[in-house]
Amino acid sequence: MKTSKISQVLTYLILFIVAGIFLVPFYIALAASLRPFTEVSVSRMWEFPSKTSFEGFIQAFKKLSPNILNSFVLTVPATIISSFIGSINGYAFSKLKFRYSNVFFALILFGMFIPYQSIIFPLIRFLQSIGIYGSITALIMVHVIYGIPITTLIFRNYYDEIPNELIEASSIDGAGFMDTYARVLLPISVPGFVVVAIWQFTNIWNEFLFAVTVTNNPSQQPITVALVNLAGSQVVQWNVQMAGALIAALPTLLVYIFLGKYFIKGLLAGSVKG
Repeated sequence: MKTSKISQVLTYLILFIVAGIFLVPFYIALAASLRPFTEVSVSRMWEFPSKTSFEGFIQAFKKLSPNILNSFVLTVPATIISSFIGSINGYAFSKLKFRYSNVFFALILFGMFIPYQSIIFPLIRFLQSIGIYGSITALIMVHVIYGIPITTLIFRNYYDEIPNELIEASSIDGAGFMDTYARVLLPISVPGFVVVAIWQFTNIWNEFLFAVTVTNNPSQQPITVALVNLAGSQVVQWNVQMAGALIAALPTLLVYIFLGKYFIKGLLAGSVKG
């Protein structure tokens, strides 16, 4: 019994230390963002400001607010569209048995392993040829396509745990492919959609390479690109820069705070049969 308590204390101690290490950058960013620019220095970065100033947050929000809106306009549609496409694909590969289905599934998953850098130039030429290069629409399309492999994989694994009898009963009643999806699978797919939505929202919101290459117009760029532009060319206002980083991280942080438990439940849903 005593050994068990010691082990538990050590476990919590290790977790506390690891959590502290991960929180150190957040603390430094918060401390720097709450200082006036004249008091920001490397030697005092560990000290919490004795006099707080929200000047950095005010300036950062003024500069980033248009790009925050761009990020929402990008992330929300891209997440919803890729989630529904992945859900339909997962249903097809899980419940419909057709010739070469495993081959097609493997080809879709192959898209997860294609590096962004390897397709940048042909992607830009393609977007230019169809007349949408430089727009948020182009960026939405790119993230939807790149999100299909992972969303398909998650939903296929999720639907594998749903009894085939539900699909067969629906077919006996005369329901077609989309009717079965809409009336049978969609209502019970909430855990899967939560996992996919959190995954896609986080990845799309934080993505930088496509954002900086596909949207060459500053008025169309998301917050990740605008955050880099906050640095300036000669003088870096570290309080503004750190405040901007915290503002940019806030949406994904709130998503995990409020939906984190559903994310874990969704990952575990169907992992154990019976």
